Amino acid sequence: MLFTQYYLDCLSQASYLVADETTKRAVLVDPRRDIDEYLADARARGLTIEGVINTHFHADFLAGHLEVAAATGAWIGYGQRAETEYPIRKLTDGERISLGDVTLQIMETPGHTPESISVLVYEHADDAVAYGVMTGDALFIGDVGRPDLLASFGVTAGELGTMLYDSVQRKLMGLPDEVRVFPAHGAGSACGKNLSTERQSTIGEQRRTNYACAPMSEAEFVALVTGGQPSAPGYFAFDAVLNRKARELFDHTRPARPLDAPAFLAARADGAVVIDARDPQEYATGHLRGAVNIPADGRFAETAGSVVAPDRAILVVAPQDREEEIVVRLARIGFDRAIGYLREPEHAFLEMIAELTPASRVTTAQLREALERPEPPVVLDVRNIGEREQGAVAGSLHIPLAELPRRLDEVPADRPIVVHCAGGYRSSVAASLLRAAGRPDVSDLLGGYNAWQASLAAA
Repeated sequence: MLFTQYYLDCLSQASYLVADETTKRAVLVDPRRDIDEYLADARARGLTIEGVINTHFHADFLAGHLEVAAATGAWIGYGQRAETEYPIRKLTDGERISLGDVTLQIMETPGHTPESISVLVYEHADDAVAYGVMTGDALFIGDVGRPDLLASFGVTAGELGTMLYDSVQRKLMGLPDEVRVFPAHGAGSACGKNLSTERQSTIGEQRRTNYACAPMSEAEFVALVTGGQPSAPGYFAFDAVLNRKARELFDHTRPARPLDAPAFLAARADGAVVIDARDPQEYATGHLRGAVNIPADGRFAETAGSVVAPDRAILVVAPQDREEEIVVRLARIGFDRAIGYLREPEHAFLEMIAELTPASRVTTAQLREALERPEPPVVLDVRNIGEREQGAVAGSLHIPLAELPRRLDEVPADRPIVVHCAGGYRSSVAASLLRAAGRPDVSDLLGGYNAWQASLAAA
């Protein structure tokens, strides 16, 4: 058996290739949209990819099932409750898929979504115990898939939570301890609240350590897994729908379009949003007015999908030689309207001096001093609810970053604003969003709440 995990840090997303090395027959599970790596590995090993399985309709990325099918002729498999605009193979509970001696077996595990499945992997067809189980978003390492996302239209979080209880507590926990667990996501994903940095585990380890796998009643389980979840990024509903559709294929041979300064400014004037993917400090030194700072070195795609509408045309200001990377990362969440990037930003900025502006950043000492003034600034906390429960700046306003685009009116417009997150990434994004919305006096806190806590401890 050949079993390969591919892990995409930016989206905390795992996909898998399973093959029988004797027959050279292979299946991909939960592939991303840029499929070149899978195809190259298959060619190098002489494999034929004959099927692609999505464990569910993903909301956090655009899956690569259509691209794989177009490139290889593979069938596309989903759980039997799935309905799509393109032809699929509906996989039923207990169904076995032979790749030779290596065998896959479908296990229906609804709860994160109604059509969710897990895929058991048997190294030999007659093995009594599976080598492992690809759990999709049903069971993570340290957590389970949240049942409250908008991916499942017409089904309530409570109804999904009840399904998930059966899937996790009875079906998955009914597997032997030694079965390895291979989830679709890891730490950082908004598909859960307590995901581990580990990329594989065992059923036994999850039985011992995963809070949602401990014995409990259905009511206790539903309350536990629906509470304290991070705000869902705005693009989740868009991707959940798009993954059902017969959409346009990703074209890796189509390069992003370089634009000179006049063409870039003309496109901006026509309504395109500028995403500045440089480091926050570079952005703060000087950026185009109205540009949203989403640093490339971080959760770029998820953050972009949280603060930029899917239907907006996008212009990119990228770190040197990373323009193509940024466009691909946007395409992974279905944001295909990146119409161009600024060629040689530092040089081009010289032609745009009148359009450039700096951004204010403050230290914890400066914030403390400002808070002691008769008219202190508004402190805006853009962390998720679970982070805020661990501590907060007294009197701060809390709006998670993913909710900020639709809640801008809740931020007072008549006072200076200081934005903070945990470490400084999301606060730079949020501050740039507020400036783009016309707020003139906005700063972000260097080092975020971590620095604030450290300064209090040192005082």
